[in-house]
Amino acid sequence: MKIALKELVRQPGRFVTATVILTLISLLLMFLGGLLDGLIAASTGAIRAQEAEAIVYDDTAQASFVRSRLEPELRETIEAIDGVDEVGGLGLVQLGARVPGNGPRDLANVALFGFELPPDGVPEVPPPGQAWADEVLEADGVELGMTLLLGPARSPIEVVGFVSDTSFNGQGGLWAAPETWREVLGANRPDARLGDGGFLSYVVRGDADDLPDRIDAATGGTTDSYTVDGAVDAIPGVQEQQSTFNQIIGVTILIALVVIGLFFALLTVERVSLYGVLKALGARSTTIFAGLVAQAVAV
Repeated sequence: MKIALKELVRQPGRFVTATVILTLISLLLMFLGGLLDGLIAASTGAIRAQEAEAIVYDDTAQASFVRSRLEPELRETIEAIDGVDEVGGLGLVQLGARVPGNGPRDLANVALFGFELPPDGVPEVPPPGQAWADEVLEADGVELGMTLLLGPARSPIEVVGFVSDTSFNGQGGLWAAPETWREVLGANRPDARLGDGGFLSYVVRGDADDLPDRIDAATGGTTDSYTVDGAVDAIPGVQEQQSTFNQIIGVTILIALVVIGLFFALLTVERVSLYGVLKALGARSTTIFAGLVAQAVAV
């Protein structure tokens, strides 16, 4: 063991090749992990920011805002459930935004939310016509006090401040009053217009761990409710992204192990005569093998 460790110190050139290759593989793993974290954060920030015990969708929506429609009557049913403290509506419309100073085709992708219960990091509901903007939109030239023109109807939204980590599906979040969201939705997506009091989703706060199950039971199965973590995992494409990247990362780690194995197999063949001398001097096979393992772990 001591001889193996001394060899690492006195003849580091023997191990430079393996060290460089493993360093590059490690950098690749860090890059893949960072890319995965960035993709997931950009897709799920708006849901992760919700301070709630349950997020409720229509039972046919498959955890998609676009497919979900919830009427005011369901809200009354949910509010009457034991353990429910607050129920807040949540609406979404995804549009392109014209940013002052940018070209007419240089649009910023935004997800405009109409909310009643502020998520984590988002202040109170702003006045009509105004919104809190996710800081990722600063990369598109969005500034404080700027008025963005959303969608083909060019609905004006004034930016009154910035929040962080509230993006959705890779689009920067805009957090506005429900009436602002309804106005923008009606002007730009008339086919998706909702009646007064309707929302795409409900955010429910309470003190019961099984609140999603209670809600679905109380509504007779007309809703599909999730915890915040469950809603994040249910976002279309999120699990597929995680699965794909995890497989790539797993294969890369396997390659790193194969590189170590091949390198020390070749090193062992080169040093057979040296091991013969050590055996003749009384060294045990287990001692020689332990030295190889120590070197492999160190590299």
